[in-house]
Amino acid sequence: MTHPNTRRPDTPATAGAGLRHAATAPDVLVGDGGTAVHHLVEPSGAEGLFGLFRLDLGPRPGGPAPHFHHTMSETFFVLSGNVRLYDGRHWADTGPGDLLHVPRGAVHTFRNDSGEPASMLMLVAPGVPRAPFYEELARIVSDGHRPDPQEWADFYRRHDHHIA
Repeated sequence: MTHPNTRRPDTPATAGAGLRHAATAPDVLVGDGGTAVHHLVEPSGAEGLFGLFRLDLGPRPGGPAPHFHHTMSETFFVLSGNVRLYDGRHWADTGPGDLLHVPRGAVHTFRNDSGEPASMLMLVAPGVPRAPFYEELARIVSDGHRPDPQEWADFYRRHDHHIA
C-alpha cells in the first residue's frame, strides 16, 4: 500500500475546509421518528476517498437486514446510546466509543433495540455515493408505497446493498 498522489504544495485544494455545526438539521429523515441522517463529509468534498455520516437512530426498534457491499467498506463508531452491531457471525451490544469495521464483502448490520435514541458515525471508503441510498429510502417510507420484492431488489442493487 502506498500513499495516494500528493497535491503539489503550490496547488491549493479546489475547495476550502468545511465546518458543519452540531446543531445543523439532518439532511434526510427516514420515517417519522426513525433515523436522521447527517451527511457530515460528502465523498465529493473528500476527493472520493471517503464519506462520513452520522446516523441518529430513533427509539423504535429497527435496523437493516444483514447485508454486504461490493464497492465499499463501512466503519461504525457509536457516539451515544446502545446499538446492536452484527459482524456476520455474532451480535454485540455496544455503547459509546465502540467501533465495528466492516471490510468490503463482509456481512454486517446494526439495530437499535434499546427503546432509547442512539447515535453513531458511519465512515464509508472509498467515498461512494451513499447519500442517495438514504434519500431514496426516505421517499419510499414517506410516500406509503410498499415496494414488491422485485422493486426492493432493484433498489438494493442500485445502491450496492446486497441482502445476505
